[in-house]
Amino acid sequence: MTLPNKLTLSRMVAIPVMVIILVIEPLKEIKTIFDLNLAQLIFAIIFVLASFTDFLDGYLARKHNLVTTFGKFTDPIADKLLVLTAFLYLQTEMKVLWWMTLIVVAREFIVTGIRLLAVERGQVIAASKFGKLKMATTVIALTVLLFNNFGLDQLVGDILLWIAIIFTVLSGVEYFYKNRAIIFESI
Repeated sequence: MTLPNKLTLSRMVAIPVMVIILVIEPLKEIKTIFDLNLAQLIFAIIFVLASFTDFLDGYLARKHNLVTTFGKFTDPIADKLLVLTAFLYLQTEMKVLWWMTLIVVAREFIVTGIRLLAVERGQVIAASKFGKLKMATTVIALTVLLFNNFGLDQLVGDILLWIAIIFTVLSGVEYFYKNRAIIFESI
């Protein structure tokens, strides 16, 4: 197994670990920085490390010509699961509104559906610039929110979240528009 694929799998393994950390009661009683308890701090740190593996696995796979079918399949799944885990957690903390999570989930289903249609035609749809901006702004926004805005005003996290949601919508519209021929070919 290639190193990029191992990094992708580590991201997938990190997700249940993040969830389990949140339910360990003794960790909730220990206060840390930015008004976070230890469970929240560990969750946030794991999220940041796992998010970094997303950048790193893609970089290493391209640089060393280690792109695999397994990686193409698992990398986007790991990304989606990681982001949705953070969104759902922040929703329980009342830092993300339910409809924001719904937009993210809907966009992911739409893009995945489009990619599946393309695969049937023997085409591969690479991530677009908007898709990459969506991922970057989403990770930044979620990181800031997970760390309670690093002690800054709540408005900072809210603005970053809105930027991420805007890029989420724009990238979803772009995928739909660019691939409308595939989507509507059988109507």
